[in-house]
Amino acid sequence: MRTPWSVLVVVSLAVWPWGGSVGLASGMPPTAAAAPAANGWSRDSAASLLNLSDEELARRVEADVSSLGSLSIGSPGGALLLNGVAMPAGPRWDIRAAENAWGTAETITSIETAIDKVHAVFPDAPPLTIGDISDANGGRLKRHASHQGGRDVDLGFYYKGGQGQGFATGTAANLDLPKNWTLIRALVTETDVEVIFLDTRIQRLLYNYALSISEDKAWLDRVFQFTRGYRDARICYERNHRNHYHVRFYNPVAQELGRRAHPFLVQSGVIEPPVYTVRHVVRPGQTMGHVAARYGTSVRAIRAANGLSSTLWRAGRAYRIPVRAAAPPIAPVVVPPRVLPPATPAVLAAAAWATSVSAPDGTAPAALEPGIFVRASCLY
Repeated sequence: MRTPWSVLVVVSLAVWPWGGSVGLASGMPPTAAAAPAANGWSRDSAASLLNLSDEELARRVEADVSSLGSLSIGSPGGALLLNGVAMPAGPRWDIRAAENAWGTAETITSIETAIDKVHAVFPDAPPLTIGDISDANGGRLKRHASHQGGRDVDLGFYYKGGQGQGFATGTAANLDLPKNWTLIRALVTETDVEVIFLDTRIQRLLYNYALSISEDKAWLDRVFQFTRGYRDARICYERNHRNHYHVRFYNPVAQELGRRAHPFLVQSGVIEPPVYTVRHVVRPGQTMGHVAARYGTSVRAIRAANGLSSTLWRAGRAYRIPVRAAAPPIAPVVVPPRVLPPATPAVLAAAAWATSVSAPDGTAPAALEPGIFVRASCLY
């Protein structure tokens, strides 16, 4: 018998091209995997799974779902993580809560890649604080609206003095800007980062530092949303992000393979059928019972969907209302090209960096073949 999860997704096609709310079947334990390298994981071998036919994909789901590797199914605010990988211990980072540090193999590798680049430029860099990624099986995580599919991670700052300070508020006086900029540059140029949420005050410090070391201004304006307002900027403002980076990665394999495997996973009983939610703005005087009756759901389900401990809610605020509905159209997952700078400043030349010189149109090759991609990356 399967145990339902209260993992939900907002049906809003203008924002999320697709999203599923799914729950693991009871008795499905998380995969206590070691670091991707220790498992023999590589981007090339994982990408080869995308070539599987639907028939072979269905067979693997039935025979050994772990053979598919990490799967991230759904949107950041309502997702499942299947075959998750635990962030391994390492001398270059400190993990705040290991029980919440599970991600896809791609996400774990991307985090390691960015931190390793900082140490290639600054061998004496102190350990970086790694906060929440996801629960072992994904789904709702306390304190977060996202962090549900193994693609989001909270990273601390590098501070002056070489001492870790957890998630201390960043200022011009305490931030080690050279190391922080190196980390950001590595995330943007060396990984498939979707978006980095960050307070504008910290963004300005990093932007001005990057200009001071002769980074290309036109490229920086494509990276930072606050300067020119590009819709596809990699670094965007979000409140309450003055003491850490919230980084969201594209997972070319885990997302696309999860999208394709989803119906087979449901059919085989590995995961629960999806439950979707609609966005409802509460009107003055409208009770939770009224709304539950309107949508054919229950007060208990609404509370679970929004993490509420009581039936009290605020007029004018939007809440998720779980409903049974047909799945929205599913489009292939397409990762946009990386935006690369034209050159590398001399102060960062201790490490090898990708530049637009080796890629057409100032970008790196797309991770997947061209397809449908509709999303504004700066949406939280």
